[in-house]
Amino acid sequence: MNLQSLENNWIKEFSKPLIIAGPCSAESEAQMLETAKRIKESNADVPIFRAGIWKPRTKPNGFEGVGVIGLNWLKKVKQEYGFKTATEVANAHHVAAALEADVDILWIGARSTVNPFTVQEIAEALKGTDKPVLVKNPVNPDLALWIGALERLLGQDVKNLGVLHRGFSTYQKTKYRNIPNWQIALDFKNQFPNIPMLVDPSHICGNRTGLAGIAQEALNVGYEGMMIETHCNPDEAWSDAAQQITPETLSELLQNLKVRNSDISAFDGEMGRHRTLISDLDFQLIELLSQRMKISEKIGSLKKDNNIAIFQPERWKVITEYATQKADESGMSAEFIEKIFKAIHEESIEVQNSI
Repeated sequence: MNLQSLENNWIKEFSKPLIIAGPCSAESEAQMLETAKRIKESNADVPIFRAGIWKPRTKPNGFEGVGVIGLNWLKKVKQEYGFKTATEVANAHHVAAALEADVDILWIGARSTVNPFTVQEIAEALKGTDKPVLVKNPVNPDLALWIGALERLLGQDVKNLGVLHRGFSTYQKTKYRNIPNWQIALDFKNQFPNIPMLVDPSHICGNRTGLAGIAQEALNVGYEGMMIETHCNPDEAWSDAAQQITPETLSELLQNLKVRNSDISAFDGEMGRHRTLISDLDFQLIELLSQRMKISEKIGSLKKDNNIAIFQPERWKVITEYATQKADESGMSAEFIEKIFKAIHEESIEVQNSI
C-alpha cells in the first residue's frame, strides 16, 4: 500500500468544510469548558475541539503547556458538549498519554515534521492506530519532508491520514507570520488528492484580521476544512493571543465563508477556451524567458572576459524600480512582480555562474 491508494474515509463522517476549533493552549478546566460551551451555543458547525496540551516553544522558560492534566479537561469537553477532541503530539510519551485519554484526532506539528527521527518515533508509538493523524507542513518549504512524514506513518500501518497547511517560516518581513506558499501545498494536493488537506489560518496569519481571507482562499482551491484557534478570552491567552478569536467571531467567520463547487462540467466549454488562452500565453512567457537567459549568457561571458563580478547591486536596483513602476501602471501587485523578478534574477546569476 502507498499514499496514493489510501481511501481516507474517516473525513466523510464530517460535513464539509470540516472545522477544528479551540484554544491554542489548554490553560485551565474553566477556560476549556467555557470556550467549548460558547462554541456550542454559537451554533457554529464545529465537530472537533482542539487544544494544545504540550507547547513547543522557541526559547526556554516560557509556557510549555499544562501537560497531562489538560487531557482530563479535553475529556470533560467531550463528555459535556459532545465534541470529538484533538491535540498535538511531539514524542512517544505524548502519544501514549493521548491514546490513553482517548483523544480522537492527533496531529504532528511543523517543528516535529521537519525532523525524521521525531516523526519515526511518533509513528512507531502510533503503530496500527485507526485514529486520524494530521501532519502539519514542515517549518521550511520542503515538500519531500512533508511526504516523508506521511510515508513513515503509513509504514507503521497508520492509514487514516490528513495534512494541515500552516504556512512556512521565512526571514523576510511579510504580512504573514508564516507565508502560505500555496504552490507547495497545491503540489502536495495534486500528488495526493485522496489525502484530506486542511488549512491553519491562525498560524499563517499570526493575527485575527487575515483569518477569513486565508480560510476562503483555501476553500476556493478545494481544501476540505480548517483549524482555527478559538479562545473564550483571546487577549488574555497564555500563548499566541494575537491570532485567537472568540467563539462568536468564529461563528460569524464561518457563516460568511463560501464552499466552492468542484464540478465545472456546466462551464466546460468556456473554461476550456480561457485555459487555451492561458496555455498560449504561458508558452510565450517560456519563450521570452529562454531568450532572456540567452542574453544573460552573453553578459556572463563579457563579465568573465573582463573579470567583472556577476552581481551588480546598482543594476538590480534599476530592475526592481522599473518592475515596481510597471506593476503600478498595470494595476498588478508589486509584491507579485517582485517575486517574479527575484526568481528571474536568481536564475540569471546561476546561468552566469556556470560560465
